[in-house]
Amino acid sequence: MEANFTEKGGAILITSDLKEELRTVVPIERIKDNQEIENSFGNSGKIIVAPATEEEISEVLKYANAHGKKISVIAGGTKRGFGGVNETEDILLSLSNYTGIVEHTVGDMTLTVKAGTSFKEIQDYLAGYNQKISLDPSWSEAATIGGVIAANDSGPKRLGYGSARDVVIGLRVVYPDGTVIRSGGKVVKNVAGYDMNKLFIGSMGTIGVISEVTVKLRPVPKYESLVLLTFPDGDLLEIKSFVVNFLDSVMEPITLEILNPSIAEKLGRQKRYTLAISFEDVESSVHYQEEFVKRIKPANADIIVVEKDNASEFWEKFYHLSPRGTEPGHDTEATVKVGVVNLDVLKIIQKAEQLSDAYNLRIEAHGGLGHGLCQVHLYGASEDVEGAIKELRIYATSLGGYATIKHLPLVLRQKISVWGERPSYFFLFEGIKKKIDPNKILNPNRFIGGI
Repeated sequence: MEANFTEKGGAILITSDLKEELRTVVPIERIKDNQEIENSFGNSGKIIVAPATEEEISEVLKYANAHGKKISVIAGGTKRGFGGVNETEDILLSLSNYTGIVEHTVGDMTLTVKAGTSFKEIQDYLAGYNQKISLDPSWSEAATIGGVIAANDSGPKRLGYGSARDVVIGLRVVYPDGTVIRSGGKVVKNVAGYDMNKLFIGSMGTIGVISEVTVKLRPVPKYESLVLLTFPDGDLLEIKSFVVNFLDSVMEPITLEILNPSIAEKLGRQKRYTLAISFEDVESSVHYQEEFVKRIKPANADIIVVEKDNASEFWEKFYHLSPRGTEPGHDTEATVKVGVVNLDVLKIIQKAEQLSDAYNLRIEAHGGLGHGLCQVHLYGASEDVEGAIKELRIYATSLGGYATIKHLPLVLRQKISVWGERPSYFFLFEGIKKKIDPNKILNPNRFIGGI
């Protein structure tokens, strides 16, 4: 008992000293003890530092680099279960105070925004100008633009919108030594030199803290609708035949997403395989494409057309299906991102159904038949979730694809590699990390191969 008290007392003393030292670089009101160090996802910190300026972010990193202090970066916390095998670092660097629009050039349709700003806040602001960022992450009210870019997050509308790499035109990034760099620019046509943006997008904050993001915008569509095709027989070959015919046409869907029966039921539809096909354009074009789907659909497939506001409500509900970085309930929760050749998405969705039965899990899965990315949400006993993830990864690899774990409690992330086997080009990532962050202070062990 005395040993435990001494150990705890020592930890408090260390934390107190750390806070005192950080007072020289950040105002004391933005430094506080972390009352929730222990959580099921890890990626925590002994103290929380919430800088309000880019200069303060730089000073915190400079201090940590000089004193060998490890940093975990957080803002909205929706990616807390994504990557990382450490329970706690010295400093939890929160960007929750670093928010706001920096510059909006309406005519050029570009926006520069601070990294801690929530995605929904940005979209609500842009709606007043009939513009938007063409990305669709989950939990937009909590997810921040910096986190979305750092994790390269996207949703079903990736088919029509593209990914973060297609949207970002410029970044400001703070290196671990405190140096602030700019990559890309603030105009759409920016072709000079290497596209350094791609180095940071999807790097999970392991080589720099994104402080500002510049994106190109799109106008809000004149009209939107959602076509839901339900297949009573559950015949995946029939679904595949329809999708091939549809993709061979000149139609331009924003989504072509297959929903497994469980996720369809949760969205208020029948518990059957369902295709969610979105169209965004002028009203006449949208209606033309709806009619085309009606003409080529299988005779036994049921069709519902959901228009405008109701379509938006459907997707809003959809984006709140996945687990997020909050403490789970009774079941262990996991999300696996699987990438395969487009039509092999059907095989992954079918495999998810088989795993649901084999491991007694609730599995909600969906995948893009135009881009090949699937999201598989698993709920159940810890050992069953672990077994299903391993089997799903083996199957995805056999199809020439991959499986990355996007959400999982720390205890399981310490047993199952989030990223899978190291790729052949891992030495490039390792070299970049050593060059930029030689002291390994920033988001340790959070990226491929434990970088």
